[in-house]
Amino acid sequence: MMNRKKIEEQFFRLLMSLVTASIILVLVYIFYIILKKGLPSLSWDMVSRLPEGGYYFGKEGGILNAIIGSFYISVSATFLAFIIGLPVALYMNVYLVRRPKFLTMTRFVLDALWGVPSIVYGAFGFTIMIYFGLRTSLLAGIIAVTLLIIPIMIRAMDEVLRTIPKGLMEASLALGSTKTETAFKVFFKQALPGFITAILLSFGRGIGDAASVLFTAGFTDHIPEKLTDPVATLPLAIFFQLSSPIPEVRERAYAAAVILIAIVFTISLSARLLSKKFKKHQV
Repeated sequence: MMNRKKIEEQFFRLLMSLVTASIILVLVYIFYIILKKGLPSLSWDMVSRLPEGGYYFGKEGGILNAIIGSFYISVSATFLAFIIGLPVALYMNVYLVRRPKFLTMTRFVLDALWGVPSIVYGAFGFTIMIYFGLRTSLLAGIIAVTLLIIPIMIRAMDEVLRTIPKGLMEASLALGSTKTETAFKVFFKQALPGFITAILLSFGRGIGDAASVLFTAGFTDHIPEKLTDPVATLPLAIFFQLSSPIPEVRERAYAAAVILIAIVFTISLSARLLSKKFKKHQV
């Protein structure tokens, strides 16, 4: 009996190791292909200049407009999602803990919304635009991406809050604090490092998504000056360049992908460092 258990344990350990190694190898291969094809075409002009006439046909210029546009949309959408999602996540873990059935249903709905393809959010945002008579614009792109990442933000913060010991809330209430004070003064402080990870996860989804802004943000060679202006994004710039029949333009698409990966990696590393810093101040 013991030998059988050891064989099963070794088998599943080997299986998990193989799956983990496979995922890592696939990820490394993807990075290798992107870097191999993108680095030779990457230049300072590409990240510091706006596209000139015919850039997507192989002429001079850069994708500065798409880089700035991606930050405009993703930073704004992440901020709005955090402002909306934080009270919801705190409410779920402070006020709804005594209503487990409703809490479970709420989490199920959020998980379902998380799994909805981003193109659906783009189509929904496009429908809203038509209803209110809006054009493709920075504002429409922000709305679409905010709708996309709100379920991600709420569920990520919810999972962080679930790790906080319930005794901490009971102790806070026993000392005379209200549930609102407990939520924002106790739970928020304890969950702050995890909230940074939630913000990172949402930001990464927002800056790397193309489908949700395909119908809403539009595309332009200029940097938007107001919310009603159309805006370019890095994912769409990559998509349009990969669709080109010109080899040089397709190589620029890989260079743009290198820039996008570098941005996400830098933000990820910064979030890790900030998370460790805030953990030192936890109770």
